[in-house]
Amino acid sequence: MTDLLLLLAINFAGLLGVILILWAISVVIRDVSFIDAFWAFGMVLLAWGAAWQAGFDALHAQLLLGLTSLWGLRLAIHLTVRWVKHGEDPRYARILARTVETKRWSWAKTALLTVFLTQAPLLFITCLPAQIGIWASGDAAADGVGILAVIGVIAALIGIAFETIGDAQLDAFRKNPANKGQVLDTGLWRYTRHPNYFGDALTWWGLWLIAADIGPWVALASVIGPLFLTFTLTKWSGKALLEKGLHKTRPDYAAYVARTSGFIPWPPKTKG
Repeated sequence: MTDLLLLLAINFAGLLGVILILWAISVVIRDVSFIDAFWAFGMVLLAWGAAWQAGFDALHAQLLLGLTSLWGLRLAIHLTVRWVKHGEDPRYARILARTVETKRWSWAKTALLTVFLTQAPLLFITCLPAQIGIWASGDAAADGVGILAVIGVIAALIGIAFETIGDAQLDAFRKNPANKGQVLDTGLWRYTRHPNYFGDALTWWGLWLIAADIGPWVALASVIGPLFLTFTLTKWSGKALLEKGLHKTRPDYAAYVARTSGFIPWPPKTKG
């Protein structure tokens, strides 16, 4: 256990160092929006940090490292491209402006305390299944993988595919000028209002199952990761915050909400 705590401490220290560098960059460019892309890439860094310390040989470790990297690099590239194309996220701009005004902090202090130093521990917690699972995988190396890991791999791959397809459908919809102000309700978006968020959650529950396959203590020690992510996406800064703005800017959004599942994909409701 001491070795695990040391691994986690080294990972967190490295993450904090990167976070502070990114904060310094944000002060120069006056924009924190790229932190969303780093949220995904940061988990890739943590997974590789764990593997670098614990080893790459065990199959569980290879699965966790490979799937975390696939998910994180795809999402980080997607969000970086979106940030470069569209610039500052207005949600972050509003949060920073409101905090600067109410607390009388400088922009730099506000960005550090409300964005970067809050992201680091939350990112770290979410990535616990990959970090702890990679560390513990050496104990299961001789046993191969069990049914939980198989289910986890399938779930993670479906989650990655679901999120990738949902993002591609949304990008194509936005590129058509005729869709400005309209609601995307076709493709995966017909069955859930947030296929990208659902894909995220499913991916990390899959990664947790791979880690849980190593042993009950690994499952218990890391379950806070997918639980927290699911809460964040459905109740805190994901779905709830995004939909608040969409209700104001999309006239048909209320009707879309009434007929479409908020998270788990499900056939839309019909008038009856």
